[in-house]
Amino acid sequence: MGFFLCVILDEWSLLCERRHETARAARYRSHRERLGIALNEAGWDGDWYRRGFYDDGSPLGSQVGDECRIDALAQAWSVISGIAPPERARRAMAAVAEHLIDEEAGLIRLLTPPFVNTPHDPGYIKGYVAGVRENGGQYTHAALWVIRAFAELGDRDRAARLLERICPVYHCRDPRRLQVYGAEPYVIAADIYGEPPHVGRAGWTWYTGSAGWMLRVVSESLLGIDVEQGRWLVLSPRIPDDWTGYRARLRPLGHRTVYVIDVRNPRLCAEQVVEVRVDGSRQSPVGDRARIPLVFDGAEHVVRIVLGARGGSARRHEEAV
Repeated sequence: MGFFLCVILDEWSLLCERRHETARAARYRSHRERLGIALNEAGWDGDWYRRGFYDDGSPLGSQVGDECRIDALAQAWSVISGIAPPERARRAMAAVAEHLIDEEAGLIRLLTPPFVNTPHDPGYIKGYVAGVRENGGQYTHAALWVIRAFAELGDRDRAARLLERICPVYHCRDPRRLQVYGAEPYVIAADIYGEPPHVGRAGWTWYTGSAGWMLRVVSESLLGIDVEQGRWLVLSPRIPDDWTGYRARLRPLGHRTVYVIDVRNPRLCAEQVVEVRVDGSRQSPVGDRARIPLVFDGAEHVVRIVLGARGGSARRHEEAV
């Protein structure tokens, strides 16, 4: 919740500034700075971030704990919030990969080991059977936040692979796995069981929260399509190097204008945006992304993006296309 609050304070500070509430924006930024320091001082456990503390001061989500020694939420949001320094961010997500990801089963567990015998009371989560929902199973919201964090760290291949693994189609790709999964192959499941004898069994399906985050992580974190302040189309694709590109159509909500997004990766190196063209006219990338002013004229506009290596020449990539 501390990492999440930092994200909220960042966004609300900008909103306050646009409303000329400078004193409020300054107060939010000051609290965000103090909170970030506290999270890094008290929250870091040595190789990952703790989940929290019990009433008696014992750490939860710690290497010294008996159960729930590592939790996915804290690691993912430490990256998404920008609070974790680069080295800690890498170490925390490496711990997620080591302890919480089971690629064969298509699972990203929320925590491990599950709560069973601990004398501490973590709340209602302990009421679930070990491996079910939040108690050691995959809670799909958190799994998607983990994927978002990997994408933001630049681990593009892993992010795309994990998206494939948690997709219901992956769990139903043959009759044996379908028997284990036991749910529809065309809707996201809110949770998947993570402990024997039911590893891979789907829980709730038709869960709108998980579906919404699946859409956001695919479109924003992998394809890199975002809209800022309703005025800018921002494109920062994080696709794997072996993708040759993708095409997408974006119609801003409430408008008839359509943007056709054509992303190309001619040299199979998708590190950053090296060329931008809008309706044939060249524009300069902003850092490693494209930032294009939206025009609401009811017409169709074509945005072509070329990806390449960091520091690469846009002209060489243009010639390759």
